[in-house]
Amino acid sequence: MTALIEASSPHTMNTYGRVPIALSHGQGARVWDVNGKQYLDGLGGIAVNTLGHNHPKLVPALQDQISKIIHSSNYYHVPNQEKLAAKLVELSGLTNVFFCCTGLEANEAALKLARKYGHDKGIERPEIVVYEKAFHGRSIATLSATGNEKVQKGFGPLVEGFVRVPLNDIEALKKATEGNPNVVAVFFETIQGEGGVNPMRIEYLQQVRALCDQKDWLLMIDEVQCGMGRTGKWFAHQWAGIKPDVMPLAKGLGSGVPIGAVVAGPKAANIFQPGNHGTTFGGNPLAMRAGVETIRIMEEEGLLDNAATVGAHLKGALARELGGLPGVKDIRGQGLMIGIELDRPCPALTLRAAEAGLLISVTADSVIRLVPPLILTAAEADEIVAILAPLVKQFLAE
Repeated sequence: MTALIEASSPHTMNTYGRVPIALSHGQGARVWDVNGKQYLDGLGGIAVNTLGHNHPKLVPALQDQISKIIHSSNYYHVPNQEKLAAKLVELSGLTNVFFCCTGLEANEAALKLARKYGHDKGIERPEIVVYEKAFHGRSIATLSATGNEKVQKGFGPLVEGFVRVPLNDIEALKKATEGNPNVVAVFFETIQGEGGVNPMRIEYLQQVRALCDQKDWLLMIDEVQCGMGRTGKWFAHQWAGIKPDVMPLAKGLGSGVPIGAVVAGPKAANIFQPGNHGTTFGGNPLAMRAGVETIRIMEEEGLLDNAATVGAHLKGALARELGGLPGVKDIRGQGLMIGIELDRPCPALTLRAAEAGLLISVTADSVIRLVPPLILTAAEADEIVAILAPLVKQFLAE
């Protein structure tokens, strides 16, 4: 085995439990480390590298943009902002877009929208419904909306104004908000990512949409990880035939260039006015070009269909190899967002998989997460299973 990178650097903050490899380059769904070892990328930069690595259509477009202008600022019009916004409006059925740089920023903007919506209605202390196991980011506000005590620990006092409910239980939602005039919005991920690849059921999504309409609340759906074609539709909530009022996006929208967006429908589109919100880097020409080109290439190459068919193939192969084994609790998800839940903590599998030539992550302590590039082929999906299944079986036998 080739030499591993030093596990920690004396000059970077000790914020990540890193796998001791450093990647140097990639091609398609494969990457290589600085020692020349090859890996199949089952993580896609955590659902970011939509088009894989070194895509022959994306790279020249980004090179072209870099040679023209990378950043200008929002004092001026950025033509590709309008182009990307129009495309996101077309794909979502919503009306207006605000651009930022990350999923955290998109979620933070959504929380500000909800509060301003409440204040505009005369509600002095607006409250937002959030969910158990949710993950919306690590700023103080998004951390407060997150449903994970482990990541919140040491950062109190958290921001108030959140009502927390369990997943997929409409009666619990009604009970938790009953007689509370301060509720202004319901905020969740269609499929929880960091929380363990937990999907909201279609009928539940429809019930919450109906309840928000009835109560005049904003329905805010975080599509940061499960959006941008990952499930086989542009946005995962579209499987339920509903539209949110506010939809944060990031991750896969720029194929690796940092980008975030908040897409809003009529109920939320005009809440922010000049001076209410802003960003220095958000909507910069390089990120906007990355977003425009990512969507264009996804459409040209039929990557939504690919995510659906290859994802179903991968999930089926995992179910055949691992389903029903003692220790395997569940195999769930949709498209190319799949979680394999074990009955015990399994972070050790991240390093073992890397040593075997496969990049994965473990989330919620016991869920193996697969979010590979959307260009993945069925043959590569089989390769993932061929590497991963024996590792899981060996781990469970220990």
